[in-house]
Amino acid sequence: MPNNSVLLVAGAFAFVAACSKTDNGDVVVQKPVGVDVKTATDTLHPPTIGMQKDTINTPVMGTKPETVVVQKPVVGTKKTEVNVPVLKKRP
Repeated sequence: MPNNSVLLVAGAFAFVAACSKTDNGDVVVQKPVGVDVKTATDTLHPPTIGMQKDTINTPVMGTKPETVVVQKPVVGTKKTEVNVPVLKKRP
């Protein structure tokens, strides 16, 4: 069982050591190629997350006079502006 954990740690270290990040946020990965002990460099372009405003209808509770003594509860909606995340793919 200890041999499996040692191999797992060694594999994770080798994977992390084979990755690097560029100035613009791209990830460069060295992956094994073929049966020989060679590697090829591949660049990954992760998506960026931005924010965008969106309008939703939210419930609103209020009261409305029904008679002189009783106030009747009323449910309505109002438009509310919220920020939502948006994924932007880079070419």
